[in-house]
Amino acid sequence: MASETFDQETRLPPKPKFEAPAERMAAGGELMALRGVTRHFRTRRHDTLAIDRISLSVNEGEFVCIVGPSGCGKSTLLNIVAGLDHPTGGEALFDGRLIDRPGRERIVVFQEPALYPWLNVRANVELGLKIAGIGRSERKRLADRYISLVNLRRFEKAYIHELSGGMKQRAQLARALAVEPRMLLMDEPFAALDAQTRDVLQQELQEITSRLKTTVIFVTHNVREAVILADRVVVMTPAPGKLKTEIAIPLPRPRGPDSHAVVDLAARVRTELQHDIYAAQSAEDSYAI
Repeated sequence: MASETFDQETRLPPKPKFEAPAERMAAGGELMALRGVTRHFRTRRHDTLAIDRISLSVNEGEFVCIVGPSGCGKSTLLNIVAGLDHPTGGEALFDGRLIDRPGRERIVVFQEPALYPWLNVRANVELGLKIAGIGRSERKRLADRYISLVNLRRFEKAYIHELSGGMKQRAQLARALAVEPRMLLMDEPFAALDAQTRDVLQQELQEITSRLKTTVIFVTHNVREAVILADRVVVMTPAPGKLKTEIAIPLPRPRGPDSHAVVDLAARVRTELQHDIYAAQSAEDSYAI
């Protein structure tokens, strides 16, 4: 993957001194809260309970990963926080206010980059700023900063079809960060990438969010990825999704995938997941018999 040398004002330090997770969590009060959130999907034939009475809070500056079996409602939960969906019970709050619509203070980073192919990287990064009515000079300043931050300065005039998968995700992240949201909502953004690229982006995301003190809710199926990135891992049950447990990750950053501490904590999270998955399969088999 291409590397880039940055100007002194924008380059990341080669060996950032990251804060310990506990210090990071203590840096801010509650920013987002879910209180008894339930979501039904109703049609003529079915009434599906996707998530059931979920209560969760996220502090400002905290990085929270949500893991759980497929179909347990992780993305539904993220959409409710984003204001793209609404609970049928309970309430979702951001900074003490009811979430009833999308807002630029809560930006979603999707698994697919969702970039406009007729725009180059810089134009994609500036698009949200332009929609928000930000002036040309300020758009340029912000785009410069975040394009450099995600290591795409050499490719700012490239079009989307000219980028690798990792570069596309970097461009999407730069566009999300450029509007300077208070919370990033990341829905399995690295799932479609090869293992090597995913490892690199996990390290870069640690650097960026630690430097910017960004609040993040990150949905993933990858247990080790969750432990590498998170201050706290939230484990959900099989559908209908409930919060089973929360596991604090008291490890200093940067964290690597082969760290013994990371491997041990990932095994603990995996055990929590597997117990419920096997229990759900046994119940289904008993019912079938």
